[in-house]
Amino acid sequence: MKARIWIWILWPSFMIAGLAEGLLFTLVHPEDLVFFGEPVTASVEAVYTLGFFVLWLLCALSSALTIYILPGSLSDLEERADGGLL
Repeated sequence: MKARIWIWILWPSFMIAGLAEGLLFTLVHPEDLVFFGEPVTASVEAVYTLGFFVLWLLCALSSALTIYILPGSLSDLEERADGGLL
């Protein structure tokens, strides 16, 4: 997979994960989280960090699935993206 395709997957998912984390932790405070009946003992910063990376992973999987189901091959996608300039 070429570097450009990785950027197409990771950059939009990074932006959306940042927005989603802001929305999520506006509504839910990390100290109020409970998993399997036990309160989360990690620091607030650790919960924010873990939450961001989990959201980023989910968004990246969504972007990767979008590129995977595009009609045509990835080489066709690369050719159309640069218009023959590179």
